Amino acid sequence: MSLFGAMNTAISGLSAQSSSFGNISDNISNSQTVGYKAVDTDFVDYLTQSDATMNSPGSVVALPQYTNSVQGTLSQSTDPLAMAITGQGFFPVSMPSAAANTGQTSFSAVPYYTRAGDFSLNQAGYLVNSSGAYLNGWSIDPTTGVVNQNAISPIQVTQTTDSPVATTQVNLSANLPATPASATPVTSQINIYDSLGTAHEVDLDWTQTATDTWSVAINVPDNTSGAAVGTAQVMFGPTASGNAVPDGTVGSIGSGTGTVTTTAYASGNPADLTFTANFGNGAQAVTLNLGTYGQATGLTQYAGTSYSLRDLTQNGAPPGSFSSVSTNASGQVVVNYDNGQSRPIAQVPVVTFNDPDGLQRQDGQAFTATSASGAALANAAGSSGAGSIVTGSVEQSNVDISSELTKLIVAQQAYSANAKIITTANDMLQQTINLKQ
Repeated sequence: MSLFGAMNTAISGLSAQSSSFGNISDNISNSQTVGYKAVDTDFVDYLTQSDATMNSPGSVVALPQYTNSVQGTLSQSTDPLAMAITGQGFFPVSMPSAAANTGQTSFSAVPYYTRAGDFSLNQAGYLVNSSGAYLNGWSIDPTTGVVNQNAISPIQVTQTTDSPVATTQVNLSANLPATPASATPVTSQINIYDSLGTAHEVDLDWTQTATDTWSVAINVPDNTSGAAVGTAQVMFGPTASGNAVPDGTVGSIGSGTGTVTTTAYASGNPADLTFTANFGNGAQAVTLNLGTYGQATGLTQYAGTSYSLRDLTQNGAPPGSFSSVSTNASGQVVVNYDNGQSRPIAQVPVVTFNDPDGLQRQDGQAFTATSASGAALANAAGSSGAGSIVTGSVEQSNVDISSELTKLIVAQQAYSANAKIITTANDMLQQTINLKQ
């Protein structure tokens, strides 16, 4: 009888609108939850009988429609380790399974994924978001800088000290005066570090011996074999050097004495000289880079009466202590030390899926892969379809409050209408029963 069919259909309508109401409630409640993805509702009609002469009431079912692939708004964060993804992809994370008495944390073997990038450093040195998910990444060899993309694991900062780095190269950018005020040598000083991180002074004494020609004497007071380690001759311009270079630029370096060796001229090649010193830990070779042959990128000889230093850098460093942790747009997690050095220890990949809306939702804005989503594909940020990483920002919920409130009104009206059908059908049935009286 159609009255009973109408009641059954209306009851399914109540159930479907109730499910829709639950999804709307979930969305509105999480409108401020970082990385939350809204759940919309699809309604599906099921028929009992429908042909050219009859259509019997069927039923309606509410199915969730996931919006995992819909971008939320990015907002700046005061957390320096916060990250957000623009485009497709998720952060790979692990969930803790237990904490042993030793303080070691063990993790679930199930891989999880999230867009909630509000990470911070916990007491054990792990990067953890507000939901308790531990950020995973590829490890980076601290010596070679090679990224190991064969394994992914929770990122833990354990490097509390930084080993000293012996100086192997010094880059000098300066101008020697074309007309020095006197014949007195011009002295410039540089500091270098030995293998133990001890600083040592190196004196460069520049003397103009002829037009466009300078002699540099290198003295290292702490050198175990004596302060004077050698000399070299630097010639500028085409006339003095005999090479086709512009006036005032280095055209040749030669006549090395002592431990000083020089590089032959070649257009566009580095203008280098190398000296060797010993600070009690064995011979230490240091290359002094004066720029590029024929270019005004390092040492020059232009108009003036006094020596002018533009820039001086070297690649050595003393021992350092942990200062902070930072991230960059490549997804690298970088440990910074108070000696000015920085070491990338891990790189965070961006994981994509063929159908991100097919992921299984989990607690804490996390997801797990399913057969519908397809396999997880980990790539460097910004490559192979993976989204880009924005540091110092988080992705907000993708819920649109105004849209949800509109859906709420529609769901309420539909629920009331289905309830009205049930009460009306009940009245009609009661009238049918009363026909017997």
